[in-house]
Amino acid sequence: MSKIVMDAAAIDRSLNRLAHEILERSPEGAALGFVGIHTRGVPLAERLAALTQKFDPARRALPVGQLDISFHRDDFAPARPAPKMTTVPFDVDKEHVILVDDVFFTGRSVRAALNALVDIGRAKTVRLAVLVDRGHRQLPIRADYVGKNIPTAEDEQVTVRLRETDGVDEVTVSGGAV
Repeated sequence: MSKIVMDAAAIDRSLNRLAHEILERSPEGAALGFVGIHTRGVPLAERLAALTQKFDPARRALPVGQLDISFHRDDFAPARPAPKMTTVPFDVDKEHVILVDDVFFTGRSVRAALNALVDIGRAKTVRLAVLVDRGHRQLPIRADYVGKNIPTAEDEQVTVRLRETDGVDEVTVSGGAV
C-alpha cells in the first residue's frame, strides 16, 4: 500500500523554494547550468531552471542538460540498464552546475553522476538539488538543496511521479515491514 507524502501542490512549493535558495546562494550574475540525472531529474532540472529564470529575469537564459549515469554506476550487476541520452548544451568548464535528482538515498547515483560530469568537463562548482532526501547514506555526500526530507526505513520504496514522465505529480512511500 502506498501513501502519498507529496502531492502536486507540495512539489510545486518545494521547487519554488529550491529555485529561490539556488538564487540566494549563487554568486550575483554567476553562470548557472542545470543538469538533470535521468530519468526524473531531467524534468525537475527543467522546472528549476524555468523557475530560477522567472524569479531572476535579468539573468541570462539558464541551460539545462541531461546526464546518463548508467556506465558509472557500481550497484548494477550483472546486467546494466539500457543507456539514455547525455546532452549538456553548455560548456561545463564555464558554469556553476546545479546537479538535479529526484530521490537522494545511498549517494551512489550522485557519485556516478559526478564521475559522468567530470568526463564532460570541470565545472566551477557543482551543487546538488534533490526533490526528496530519504536518508540512509552510504557515501559522504550531501545535498545542497533539498525539497523535502522524508525519513524512511531502508526497505521502504520512495516513488516520484512527474507529469512529464508519468502524467501526475506525486511522491509516495510504500513497502516496509508490516
